[in-house]
Amino acid sequence: FSIMDQTPKEVPQLELAAVSGFNGQVHFGMRLHPDKEHLIYPLGCTVVLTRIKDNMRHFLHGHTSDISCLSTSKSGVYIASGQINYNDFEAEIIVWEYTKRCIYTRFVIHESKVEALAFSPNDKYLVSLGGQDDGRILLWSITTKQAICSAPALPLSLCHRLTVKYSNTNDNIFVSAGRATLQIWELDEFNKIKPTDCKLSKLKRTVRCIEFAPDDEYIFCGTTSGDILKIHTKTKYLSDYGPIKTKHSLGANVLKALSTGELLVGSGFGTLTLCSSTTFKALKHVQMNNGVTSIALKDDGRHFFAGTDASEIYCLDLQDFKAELVSTSHHGAVKDVSIAFGSSELFVTGSEEDIRAWHIDNSKELLRIPQPCLTCNTVHLMIDGHSIVTGWNDGKIRVFAPQSGRLMLIIHNAHRNGVSAIKGSTDCKKIVSGGQEGTVCVWELLKHGHRRLAFLTEHKSTVRCVQIKSDDKEAVTASMDGTCILWDIVKFVRIRKIISKNSSFKTVCYHPEEHQILTSGTDRKIVYWDVHDGTAIRELQDAQTLAINCMHISHDGRYFVTGGDDKLVRVWDYMDGMVTHVGRAHGGAITSVEICCNNSTLITTSADGAVMRWKFPHPVVE
Repeated sequence: FSIMDQTPKEVPQLELAAVSGFNGQVHFGMRLHPDKEHLIYPLGCTVVLTRIKDNMRHFLHGHTSDISCLSTSKSGVYIASGQINYNDFEAEIIVWEYTKRCIYTRFVIHESKVEALAFSPNDKYLVSLGGQDDGRILLWSITTKQAICSAPALPLSLCHRLTVKYSNTNDNIFVSAGRATLQIWELDEFNKIKPTDCKLSKLKRTVRCIEFAPDDEYIFCGTTSGDILKIHTKTKYLSDYGPIKTKHSLGANVLKALSTGELLVGSGFGTLTLCSSTTFKALKHVQMNNGVTSIALKDDGRHFFAGTDASEIYCLDLQDFKAELVSTSHHGAVKDVSIAFGSSELFVTGSEEDIRAWHIDNSKELLRIPQPCLTCNTVHLMIDGHSIVTGWNDGKIRVFAPQSGRLMLIIHNAHRNGVSAIKGSTDCKKIVSGGQEGTVCVWELLKHGHRRLAFLTEHKSTVRCVQIKSDDKEAVTASMDGTCILWDIVKFVRIRKIISKNSSFKTVCYHPEEHQILTSGTDRKIVYWDVHDGTAIRELQDAQTLAINCMHISHDGRYFVTGGDDKLVRVWDYMDGMVTHVGRAHGGAITSVEICCNNSTLITTSADGAVMRWKFPHPVVE
């Protein structure tokens, strides 16, 4: 056995070629930086800076969990992001220096979640709002990096704050709002913040978003009821509200006040509306496919970006109000990836509610096959390129045509608790699938249907990975029960069982010469096994690696790639057992990796919805 410990800081970085991913479910999460050259948005626990003209991206890493809110200072010097913690620990706020692309300071005080953030107009202060379990408002000094003052949470049974917004011109005034609460806050000379309740007459509303008029004379509040409240800033009284009849369906999610005196309103139903700020009458509107959660104005005064809760970004013209899709991505964890064999021009990803086909060179989405309320756990592009075989959490195997997305075949009740792994044979006549309950099935694909050839029950837990030998006579399956089994898929019997005492296997690969297999999983070790007698030949481990979720070997057998819970992509030399390159960009646990057949491209996916394309550093040697 040889055990290798190597820190990833000692090796070169992988070159990132393209990224698909944007968490559109964070309200106001997409911002246009004041330099008007970069879009800023969250992706898992990473802040992404995307240069508009060429899609060049930079990543700000520092959060330990998903980002829940984002704000940029009016000058553009600072970016602030807050996170959500699912374990009741204190949630962190990070203030970033934009030009240096580094952390300026960290604030840690809110419990579980940071609900909203807002900078004062002259970069003096940052106001933060805690989530439902916290509810406090904190005012922070950007200069001293300290909290100046705080306000306690409201009684949760009566009120719940959801958002904060700073004045456009006054560092001492901001607004908070939510369920049954709308307050204007003022900072006095003693560094204390005092709230004044806005008088809404008999109206009872839950406010989801706030926008000051450019001159701060009025405050506009979008409500979950679908109307907009107009508050006079000085008197704190309701000035007007509307529309009365045709409200914004599923609530007004986001507002943007224009210098022309008009309002842009994005609704939960997906309608983007340009309306009058005096009568609230709709002047123009366009229907998006999903709820609008972000609006960002461009500097030309004519165009703006809109982000949706399905992780789509559109660019719109205020004149004709037509929407052009700028980018699209999965809005849930991406479970698996498969690259077309031979051409290396197409790859397919499976996620929550859909599978998508992409062009490998420009990462442009070519096809989307929606499956509402379902999750695709595993996907495989057959070698002949004529079908996409997918496994779903409802226990069914679905086969689609890669060009049209037409459903070609469905296998009902393939696995009782869901299909967890799948692979097609080289001759494209068989499928081997694994299930959540541990069963392995071999299927024959017929001209007008299918039949099950074998039902194998030796695994006792989820089958995480399936691989088939090139001669289509043997297969190997890796399971969370700590066993890896080599099967004869002609006679449908077990050839050999490999047992690990300390690991749940998550991935397995045949070496192209097929005399060895590689396994890895929860124990962080990569083990080479002899397929003839099942003995362990070699053992590798990186000192900083966490659980390894996925692995793929290059077609020449010289390199393999791993990805796991530490969010790092590692390229290994197969013979030397050393890490040659490390990729740092993912904000969530890496769920799948695959190298294209000509060693030019590496695709990785992660639990935060990201799909990343890397330049593979080791081209095929002729």
